[in-house]
This record gives sequence, C-alpha cells and structure tokens, in this order.
Amino acid sequence: MENLLGLLRIHVHRGVNLAIRDVSSSDPYVIIRMGKQKLKTSVIKKNVNPEWNEDLTLSIADSNLPIKLAVYDKDTFTMDDKMGDAEFDIKPFVEAVKMRLHDLPNETIITKIRPSRENCLAEESNIIWTNGKVVQNMVLRLQNVERGEVELQLQWIDVPGSRGLSM
Repeated sequence: MENLLGLLRIHVHRGVNLAIRDVSSSDPYVIIRMGKQKLKTSVIKKNVNPEWNEDLTLSIADSNLPIKLAVYDKDTFTMDDKMGDAEFDIKPFVEAVKMRLHDLPNETIITKIRPSRENCLAEESNIIWTNGKVVQNMVLRLQNVERGEVELQLQWIDVPGSRGLSM
C-alpha cells in the first residue's frame, strides 16, 4: 500500500424510484467497485425507495480510476437482477482535498460539477466545506434501466504514513 493516497468514505444514503424487478417491488442492494476493490451494502427488502445509510470505504491509490456503482435486486432461487448502474469520477473531489483548505465558513462551495453526457449526475453536485471537512453530495442517475437514482456523499480520510495528496 505504498501508493495509498488516502481513504474515500462513500455514504450510500438512499435509492429513489428504483426499477421493480420482482412481482410488485424489489430487494435492492448496491455494489461499489474501483479497480480490484468491491464493496456491498445490505439488502433492503421490498422497497424501491430504500434507505441504506451505510458507509463503504475504498482505499485510493489512483484517483484517475472511475468508481462504478451497480444496483441489484436480491433473488433467492435465481441470479440477482441488475437494476441499473452508474459511474463517477473522483478527480474533482481529490483536487478539492489537495487544496488543503481550512477555516472556511461552513457550507462553503469549493467546486460545482454540472450534469453532462460524460457523467451520471442527475443534478448539479457541489463539493463543499462542512464541519472541517471536504464533502461531495451527489445524485447519480442509473443507466441501462428504465428509472432510478442513488444518493451518495463522499468524504476523504487521510491515512497517517500514506503518500497523501501532496503535490
């Protein structure tokens, strides 16, 4: 882990208007991948508007790698059904962390990222300074599915002894 820059805590808040994959509902969970890392939330039974409120933590060695998110419907006797996917870039977030800001007024906007064809954002995503930390809230529109969004929050965790985000 000599290349470790730090840790990225991804707070998987909730899903909104997810696709129905069973008779009347779905049993959704989220898988987050970056490189060889794979993290998974718990399954929320019979809910197309699930609230996970779970923190998943990735080790970041290369901020150029995209983070891939996929939502699945848990099935008991067959393979789980895919309920959409999304991808997001952490480079703007890492750049904001590299600024080493401090003592800003709470809720100061550092950077705004607008939805585009190149990202899965459903709405503008702000990287903000709050409670002494750089955080980014994002709403991702799921692709390859008829509908659905997932709300996340990113937060950086410095690791003592890591390479850090120095220039």
